[in-house]
Amino acid sequence: MVGELAITVRGLVRTYGSDKDGTLARAVDSVDLDVATGEVFALLGPNGAGKTTTVEILEGLRRRDSGTVSVLGRDPAHPTQQWRTRIGIVLQDSGAIELLTVLEVVDHFATYYPEPRAVDAVIAAVGLEEKRKTRVRHLSGGQRRRLDVALGIVGRPELLFLDEPTTGFDPEARRQFWDLIRDLNGDGTTILLTTHYLEEAEQLADRLAVIANGRVLEVNDPERLGGRASAAAVVSWTEDGAAREVSTNTPTRVVGELAARFGPEVPDLAVRRPTLEDTYLAMIRPTSGAEEAS
Repeated sequence: MVGELAITVRGLVRTYGSDKDGTLARAVDSVDLDVATGEVFALLGPNGAGKTTTVEILEGLRRRDSGTVSVLGRDPAHPTQQWRTRIGIVLQDSGAIELLTVLEVVDHFATYYPEPRAVDAVIAAVGLEEKRKTRVRHLSGGQRRRLDVALGIVGRPELLFLDEPTTGFDPEARRQFWDLIRDLNGDGTTILLTTHYLEEAEQLADRLAVIANGRVLEVNDPERLGGRASAAAVVSWTEDGAAREVSTNTPTRVVGELAARFGPEVPDLAVRRPTLEDTYLAMIRPTSGAEEAS
């Protein structure tokens, strides 16, 4: 991680409600995070982990109980209009003005910023060109999500918050959106992303944090999370009509031994290392039954 920090969080706590004994429950429990300027940072965690609560505090949309937070050099609990023009927000469900067309909504939001992107270019970037004159109330759920994204990027934000941005996207639209994120990041936009799609996090994130029960379990790059880089490989094959497999730190040696025994074609040979999904599920499994906290 190089360069300045776009986001710094230390000891962040947000409580809500109370348990039967009157103790406040913690939606966010002593979270520390650093997000470098120019990186794509992903927050992963099960429902109720505290991801949305954390992001909304960083956006200045929810109060915190304790801890220190700096976003683009300012405490988001005390935002200014100038600070708000420097960030873009795509909420889980931001809604829109039902009676206006896509073009009218994006054009209206563009007026909030000193140097907005070209409205037509933004509409094209999120795949709504054919719907530009359609009223918002007639859009499908996925199309409304694309409009939310358009409103989040129209102001050329330095820092873009994306909370489950591709919910409702079909696979092709999701990959087109990934290209958009890469382009934005290539232009210098810092991006904080929450997503339930592990492939999305692996494709886009420079680093990621796994959160469960309001606590950060680990911060790492996708390839090293949970010891993935050094984890044993599983070599599997079929022998005498039965499936066989072995876990090993030297898969090349095992494959060589199998080739010597079977010849050039080992039946059903496969070599697998833990995927990001395997690693993530192993990390959160003990806490996956937590109640909704965000």
